[in-house]
Amino acid sequence: MAEILQKDGTWVFDGDTLRLTPGRDKNVSLLRRTLGERVVPLAALAGISFEQGRKSGRLRLRLRDGADPLLHATGGRLTEPHDPYQLAVEPDRHGVAEYVTDEVRTALLLNRVPADPVTEFLLPGPPVPLSVSAGDGTAAFDGEQVRLEWNWKTEDAKAAAGARTLAVADITGVEWQPAAGLENGHLRFTVRGAATKAPPKYDPHAVELWGFKKDPLMALVAAAVQARLPHPSTAGAPDQDVRPQPPVAPAPGPSPAAADDHDALLRRLRELGELHRAGVLTDEEFGVAKQAVLKRL
Repeated sequence: MAEILQKDGTWVFDGDTLRLTPGRDKNVSLLRRTLGERVVPLAALAGISFEQGRKSGRLRLRLRDGADPLLHATGGRLTEPHDPYQLAVEPDRHGVAEYVTDEVRTALLLNRVPADPVTEFLLPGPPVPLSVSAGDGTAAFDGEQVRLEWNWKTEDAKAAAGARTLAVADITGVEWQPAAGLENGHLRFTVRGAATKAPPKYDPHAVELWGFKKDPLMALVAAAVQARLPHPSTAGAPDQDVRPQPPVAPAPGPSPAAADDHDALLRRLRELGELHRAGVLTDEEFGVAKQAVLKRL
């Protein structure tokens, strides 16, 4: 097991899953504290990196496209303080961070986890019921319906239409975008049969965001709804074949009972050598994977 404990949070890797727990430090963002612990299966990972800095380092996870409804709904626009897949590392823990990185990379290699997109969400959305007030309204979601209510700051034309209740079955898409510079952000729902999108300020299916502290929490509402919509891999033109592809059979390998069998480990070393010679593995990746096997001999 590999573990790193920091003020920013704790990451624990047991070989199959990476458990990410936000820290209690005052600098930990409201979004990460509200979202809570994330349990990321190895199959959802595309990679991991550790970047050293003068004052601190940073661990970063890269997830496979389509694995997490939060990342899909936010379109990769979660900034550094709010991204649950980043961890600030203090200077005296850089060695531990490098060890965690090596362990995860080795597991990805040995389990032959591909980095290509997935056809189903491998992580759940935030728990419901969920209610967030920010910008010009409140968005509440109970797992079946989204309710949008307006406040005194809402544009009159939008407020005049009254509160909106949207059934999940009528929602075809959801998007969260933060405020940036002079541009306001929004939480917007695309509803089947609705008119062309108006600016969020006037759109009765959107909450306009102005860059205040609670704005990122609207991303949790977006993710909770996204998790209950058809997976984005099924989207496409009517004439496209969007049927899920059959799962790829796992590569043959030693049974659990023979995991430590000397001959099986030697065969694995030969396989790694062949992958290295074929250019599939870099020198660094081959060295890490080879050492992991040799430790078990």
